[in-house]
Amino acid sequence: MRRSLVVFGAILGAASIFYFLNEEEGQIKFQEAAIEQVVDSVKEEIPEPKKLYGIVVDDLNILEKKVKRNQNISEILAPYNVKPAKIYQLAKASKEIFDVRKLATNKKYTLIYKADSVPEAKALIYEPNPIDYVVFNLEDSVSVELKQREVKIVEKSMAGEIEYSLAETMENLSASHRLTNEFVDIFAWQIDFQRLQKGDRFKLIYEEKLVDGIPVGIGNIKGIHFEHFANEYFAIAYDQGNGIEYFDEEGQSLRKALLKYPIKFTRISSRYSGRRFHPVQKRWKAHRGTDFAAPRGTEIRSVGDGIVVAAKYGKYNGNFVKIRHNSTYTTQYLHMSKIARGIEPGVKVKQGQAIGYVGSTGLANGPHLCYRFWKNGVQIDALKVKLPSASPVNEKDIVKFQSTKDRILKLLNDIDYADKVEPLLAQSEVKYPNAY
Repeated sequence: MRRSLVVFGAILGAASIFYFLNEEEGQIKFQEAAIEQVVDSVKEEIPEPKKLYGIVVDDLNILEKKVKRNQNISEILAPYNVKPAKIYQLAKASKEIFDVRKLATNKKYTLIYKADSVPEAKALIYEPNPIDYVVFNLEDSVSVELKQREVKIVEKSMAGEIEYSLAETMENLSASHRLTNEFVDIFAWQIDFQRLQKGDRFKLIYEEKLVDGIPVGIGNIKGIHFEHFANEYFAIAYDQGNGIEYFDEEGQSLRKALLKYPIKFTRISSRYSGRRFHPVQKRWKAHRGTDFAAPRGTEIRSVGDGIVVAAKYGKYNGNFVKIRHNSTYTTQYLHMSKIARGIEPGVKVKQGQAIGYVGSTGLANGPHLCYRFWKNGVQIDALKVKLPSASPVNEKDIVKFQSTKDRILKLLNDIDYADKVEPLLAQSEVKYPNAY
């Protein structure tokens, strides 16, 4: 109180100078400056409140831990004087924002609490990933908010030369598996990544996401130059209003009417064949599909838009899904560990949608996907079928695409294979609507 009176007196004194001294222009400016100086000094004396996750934490305690195996929100909050009725309120309030039953093992959470004789929780913050965080407010009126940290997008480049495989080369360059998968998806119809040769090489421009300077994921691939069997392949990212698509240097789409691979790129363990020794039945017979070896639980995706015509269990096929894409093409996916929720006959699916998960049900001796393909009712090799391309760059977008292409090609040309990984090319900030 005494400090406040002193501050008020200082401001009042300065004001008196302003009104009662000579009002010549020079003196008035001097008096105004004096008042501003006093006000600024008052501001400096009042410290800013300390905030964490947007919450004022002055005089409160902070506890940071990780979710234990099978731990639930009640176990976390109960020791901090949060009654079951309030936990129920919290779970109900968060229903449309975050399912409290989905706390994941080893994910970080932060408790903000008042340390009296009985500690009392004020807020719980759960971080499902490096960008998002869920704030559970535990004051008198409980509330739940989903917020996001500020994310910076940096444009980076990479160059590599194939020794044995693309996956190994990119791993040696410290690239993420997701970046490798995106790379393969873009060129899936132009390049057979099972048949690369030593000396094939590539240049790549991509986005990396940073939170507080730490990489937390990748964004879009912006451009690729791939040299394979003395042929050059280009991929230019361009958005015509419906999301990023990839085009060659002539503006032709690299995407086909159907995806080439029903799962993210992995090892092909058995190809389509008229005669193959069956590993379970121990006899020679035709193999009318392509087997993709993958860990149990790997997501299986529909290679195109279509309608589910079968989704059930069969003695030999195990759990399987069959999809009719149009009057020409039908695909089938066998040996699933389980069929995705909501996938049943008559349901429409979109290209890339999850329809099930890799398993070994039916006549199988290990986790894999058997992928089958029909054209005009005849079963054929899915990896050899030639499909029409998606639409090229729209005529009205040609000029903008040309500008984008010129920029990307110049950046790709400037990358030196000897450097392997280049420094940052450009940087921009992306602020999410709910970012703190």
